[in-house]
Amino acid sequence: MIRVVLVDDQSIVRAGFRVVLETAGGIEVVGEAAGGREAVTLLQHTRADVVVMDVRMPGGDGIEATRAITAGAAGAAGAAGSGVAVAGAGATGAVGGGGADATSAGAGGGPAVLVATTFDLDEYVFGALEAGARGFVLKDAEPEEFVAAVRALASGRAAIDGATTRRVIEEFTRRRAATLAGPPVDVLTPREQSIVRLLGEGLSNDEIGERLVIETSTVKSHLTRVMTKLDARDRLQTVIWAYRSGLLP
Repeated sequence: MIRVVLVDDQSIVRAGFRVVLETAGGIEVVGEAAGGREAVTLLQHTRADVVVMDVRMPGGDGIEATRAITAGAAGAAGAAGSGVAVAGAGATGAVGGGGADATSAGAGGGPAVLVATTFDLDEYVFGALEAGARGFVLKDAEPEEFVAAVRALASGRAAIDGATTRRVIEEFTRRRAATLAGPPVDVLTPREQSIVRLLGEGLSNDEIGERLVIETSTVKSHLTRVMTKLDARDRLQTVIWAYRSGLLP
């Protein structure tokens, strides 16, 4: 059962989200909060896998709440499946782990944050992503897309459509030009470069292993070394580096 906390200042929005999620089956809404600080307090005594967070609430505390919630989860994602999920824009591809190799969102580090927004990729969304949110969903997304995004984050997967991937990468690149300049491509071995290319195609660890005929555990080990060499926090930063360095077209 996936445990979800809903954070939105509008009770009618929370009620709608609850109906959609609990009707889907296998998902339980275990708490609600009308603001970011309230959510942080709630999560101190409520275990959740995913937090659906509105970051445009009065008081502007959604981003700070996201930062506080994800602070303990940063180390748990790592090579096993950290990334950004997007729903409401025809999400099909992936930048993140998947399948049996993915680490569940709540395993050892706290819940994953899914940003709920009406405004697509605006400053609030980017602020939340920089604060550690693992994805975002448009409030006018189809119910099945919303449910799919929650399930993706809960299992460690991250689905994102190609056009949005480019926009996210371009904006993160612009914002973090200094910190993401990174080392040259040849700092990675040929095998590591191959794995990063497949990561950029949206393949999960299992799928990369199948493509290269290696064990999933070997893929994880390679990705861990890659992130260490690049000083990358997660898989998204690794893919951003790959685009900026020319490893990905």
